[in-house]
Amino acid sequence: MLTRTSAQTLTEQLADRFAERIRNRLLAPGARLPSVRECARQQGVSPHTVVAAYDQLLAQGLVEARRQRGFYVRSEAAAPARPGRGAADEASAPAATVLAAAPADASTLIRGMFHRQSDKPQPGMGVLPPDWLESSFMPAAVRRVTGVKALQEFSLQYGDPAGDAGLRRSLAKKLAGIQLEVPPAQIVTTVGATHALDIVSRTLLRAGDPVMVEEPGWAVEFARLEALGMRVLPVPRRADGPDLEVMQRYCEAHAPKLFVSVSVLHNPTGHCLSPASAHRVLQMAQQHDFHIVEDDTYSHLAPEHATRLSVLDGLSRTIYVSGFAKILAPNWRIGFLTASPALVERLLETKLLATLTTPALFERALAWCIDQGQLRRHVERIRLRLDGARARAVKLALAHGCTLAAEPAGLFGWVQTGVDTDTLTQRMLDEGYLLAPGSLFHARRAPTTLMRINFATTQDAAFWKTFVRVRDGL
Repeated sequence: MLTRTSAQTLTEQLADRFAERIRNRLLAPGARLPSVRECARQQGVSPHTVVAAYDQLLAQGLVEARRQRGFYVRSEAAAPARPGRGAADEASAPAATVLAAAPADASTLIRGMFHRQSDKPQPGMGVLPPDWLESSFMPAAVRRVTGVKALQEFSLQYGDPAGDAGLRRSLAKKLAGIQLEVPPAQIVTTVGATHALDIVSRTLLRAGDPVMVEEPGWAVEFARLEALGMRVLPVPRRADGPDLEVMQRYCEAHAPKLFVSVSVLHNPTGHCLSPASAHRVLQMAQQHDFHIVEDDTYSHLAPEHATRLSVLDGLSRTIYVSGFAKILAPNWRIGFLTASPALVERLLETKLLATLTTPALFERALAWCIDQGQLRRHVERIRLRLDGARARAVKLALAHGCTLAAEPAGLFGWVQTGVDTDTLTQRMLDEGYLLAPGSLFHARRAPTTLMRINFATTQDAAFWKTFVRVRDGL
């Protein structure tokens, strides 16, 4: 909060706050700043202070003033502000009730992992808190694979392009636990699950190709596909699976090349695919000749008997993707994919062109964690702890006037707030909390009153008290 005891003036504090958010993309290009009157009310300062702060931002080239419309974060291609047009000229602009553009884009949540807003638990984060992932077995695993001989092997030659052979054997055994029978030769390791998804896209698609993606869905996937030049076709996600009627219309009108799905513990709703829906999706893929990439990032938190397209399909038209960043070691960056023998060779070629190989040291350490049962026991502890956190977070959400738009499961809750969550997100940044507004999970960023919460970081009553105060003030 702004303070009069700081060595900086109130104007400097306010300008620095906005500047930091703009540079860290917590305010996206095109986002509208609050009107002068609205900002003065929010921060408890005079309109003169806001005018002076906005003038500093204009001088730094971070925002632009638009006549009778207010102040907007500049994009890189934006024209410089017109000389003589300062914040004082916009002081009489109408107060804003909603933002013209969302205050956070797909990169915001990722940047939030590296640039924390405060030491408070962050409700919008997509990962477990670091202290949940602490263990003694991970350092032990690294020590076991870093002897002198092993280090020479890692350092003096490239590893296997497909990934460490020992890890791929361990992964094959682990996949058998969910009834996905696949030999190590059909597994390719990657630099995290996102890298695996990127390999699939670059192998199967070309710029302009139509791709079906569940909506709401993972914000980064929408942004990643659009950056590659793909045409994103949003498919509404229901409790039992994708909207099959919408998929059928897309197939008939656009002949999509790929369908991206999170069958188990869908992000952000937590829904799981039903067997009937899975059967129909696979029939459609066969009939209309498209592939399915199944993102099973949250498999460690899900029951083994959950319905998976890859298991039912036997990797005929499906590509299975998963990783370990969410449950074990985010910075080890280990993911993997598996597909049919013919397709695996094409996927491996794409990996070779981009990264050649992946780091064998951490892959071998992960294999030890799997083979010794350390990962399994760690996952059991995390599941129990998350069950308790989920129960507490749901109770607090309901007690503070929210409802759950989907049955709570896994790491995330899909929460109905009753107010525009884009506006709410910007206001909560002032309180040190980063939210995940519902618009982030829609391809066209449509405003919504929903938001995604992380159950592990929303079991604190202090957050919900602040949430209610800010929400009721909108």
